[in-house]
Amino acid sequence: MALEAGLILFVIFAILLVVGMPIAISIAVSSICTLLLVIPFDNAVFTSAQKMVSSLNSFSLIAIPFFVLSGIIMNNGGIAEKLVNFAMLFVGRIPGGLAHTNVLGNALFGSMSSSAIAASTAIGGVLVPQQVKAGYDRKFATAANIASAPTGMVIPPSTAFIMYSLVAGGASISALFMGGYLVGALWCLGIMVVAFVHAKRNNYQTIKGTEKGTAGTVLKEAIPSVMLIVIIIGGILLGLFTAVEASAIAVAYSLLIAMFYYKTITVKDIPCMLTEAVKTTGTISFLLATSSMMSFAMAFTGIPQAISGAILGLTTNKMIVLLLVNIVLLLVGMFMDVGPAILIFTPIFLPVVTSVGVDPVHFGLFSIMNLCVGSITPPVGTGLYVGASVGGVKAEQMLKPLIPFYAAILVILLLITYFPAIVMWLPNMVG
Repeated sequence: MALEAGLILFVIFAILLVVGMPIAISIAVSSICTLLLVIPFDNAVFTSAQKMVSSLNSFSLIAIPFFVLSGIIMNNGGIAEKLVNFAMLFVGRIPGGLAHTNVLGNALFGSMSSSAIAASTAIGGVLVPQQVKAGYDRKFATAANIASAPTGMVIPPSTAFIMYSLVAGGASISALFMGGYLVGALWCLGIMVVAFVHAKRNNYQTIKGTEKGTAGTVLKEAIPSVMLIVIIIGGILLGLFTAVEASAIAVAYSLLIAMFYYKTITVKDIPCMLTEAVKTTGTISFLLATSSMMSFAMAFTGIPQAISGAILGLTTNKMIVLLLVNIVLLLVGMFMDVGPAILIFTPIFLPVVTSVGVDPVHFGLFSIMNLCVGSITPPVGTGLYVGASVGGVKAEQMLKPLIPFYAAILVILLLITYFPAIVMWLPNMVG
């Protein structure tokens, strides 16, 4: 029965996506059709509705609207330029300084906005033209922007980790956040190494030193924004508040600095931002609710156990199992957004990797990074096309310039996958 159920589920889901049906609706319809194999229509619909409601009855979900709203406030606060200048202070003098600034800017802005597209557009839109003007190859500058754009999606506050925690059950959001900082830092480091080597080979100029007065102004403007990350990680590490409480603190803090320090947001702007946050939260919540239907349908028909049995029937070697899971998730990430992919494939692969001794937090870290890599990988990765557009280059021309960056990212991914101690020491320290 599991084989038939799996075919019905994924074939109907794929067909609905191809014809342009929204992902949440595709998930719901394919899930109900799968349940019809084993229970009557009325029971399938009633049970699915129950699962949708109960899946949203979670205290941890409170963090999503708050982090979404915090990102919107920071996004509308005009902080992109301030973060660019801040990053330039630290990496401007290194060969390829403008590219390094782009990488750090994407990481900082992406983590605050929770959007790779927003980071690529806001930071890359400023820095790619600057790099070209400074004599950098346009394709290289665009590639550095594309490759680093998703780093903010793994650097907390990240709704991806919250979604994963809800689906995975026992995975701590705080632990995922702590590990996410390390994953993001390693990803940035890998991109910067490639940029450094390329800059040295091509003798790209470095950025001249900043005058003390100017540096002081840059720090004064940027530090309040950067402190949001410091407050969240510091508060969780010190046990002052949980990840859910941190989300509310993030909203209060970002609103205060935007209104009273930067003075870029007024009281009149708040209703529009709240409306945007409600719309985004509603989309995420509906995806969570319908994905719970799919998880129930898969569990009820034995699909995860069948897939787990098939993989473990081929091999029980942990190294090979992890490689197979990574390959599948990378392919999935090429065709599907990170959020839906987490909700659909976590229930399938989590039992597989835990059966060979992988910690759920560790799996969350490398699986989400994997899906983020897929978002900048052809043929469908949206980050690739948006980044190419920002850089003024055709997407089909970007594959060759991106190869060194892909190689560096995959090396980091394999290190995180096969040497969990690298990214698990901070979560373990948090406890």
